[in-house]
Amino acid sequence: MDMQRQPQRQPQTHSQTHSQTHSQTQHPEGCLVVAIRIPVRIFVFLVVLPIRLLWDAFAAVARFLWRYLVVPVARFLWRYVLAPAGHAVAWLLHVLVVVPLGWLYRYLLTPLGHALVWLYARVLTPIGHAVLWLLTPVARAVAWVFGQLATALYWIARVLLVLPAVALWRWILTPVGHVLGIVLREIWEALGHAWRAAGHVARAVGRILGTLFRWIFLEPARWLYRTVLTPVGHVVRDLVLRPAAQVARAVGRAVRQARADLRRALFGEPARPPAVDRREPAGRDTRTLDG
Repeated sequence: MDMQRQPQRQPQTHSQTHSQTHSQTQHPEGCLVVAIRIPVRIFVFLVVLPIRLLWDAFAAVARFLWRYLVVPVARFLWRYVLAPAGHAVAWLLHVLVVVPLGWLYRYLLTPLGHALVWLYARVLTPIGHAVLWLLTPVARAVAWVFGQLATALYWIARVLLVLPAVALWRWILTPVGHVLGIVLREIWEALGHAWRAAGHVARAVGRILGTLFRWIFLEPARWLYRTVLTPVGHVVRDLVLRPAAQVARAVGRAVRQARADLRRALFGEPARPPAVDRREPAGRDTRTLDG
């Protein structure tokens, strides 16, 4: 009995498995890829960064214009211009095109088609069978000659065109295309990397500008309104506006009273209208409808 234990294999972690998979899926180009990737990514990032900043600004302006200008105008045009015009054009097309074409198909093309079918079945088909029966040997000879000629042309084209083209493709175009594919792939990956990095930079710049705008304009304005203008407004309201309103009301009442006193001093008390006894007579003197 073998008492020695077999050494246990350590389970591979996710990172090791991922690194192995990544190393297996890496492209085998090696130094050429490294020599192309770094300068291309640096150059492309420097080129793409201002473009991404302009793109984000343009996208923000375009979203604003689309939401508040283009969509309302488009809805207005669709509801009041395009939809009525479309209905009118559809009605005109139906009247001027669909109806005449339906009439033409029904009363002209359909009878003509039936006549052609009858002509093909009753006339042309028998004539074709007779011609085929008379020309079969000649047709076979012509077909053999054309077959030999086609074979000769095939081998001539293969020797003069196909084989040189295959050699050119295999020994020149394929290596050049391989190198160009590596360069284009690295440029494309550099563009994607630079676009994503420029997006992070643009968002960071936007956040910095928003923070600066908030701390330079919004926060001082908020502090000024909260700390200075609001207490000053309360003081002005309590010490100036309310007393001024009370004084104005008191002056108004005094002016009205003085005007009334002056009128009484100049013209006397206004005459009061005489009192009218509106009570009904009692007893026999009660009013009736006759008297």
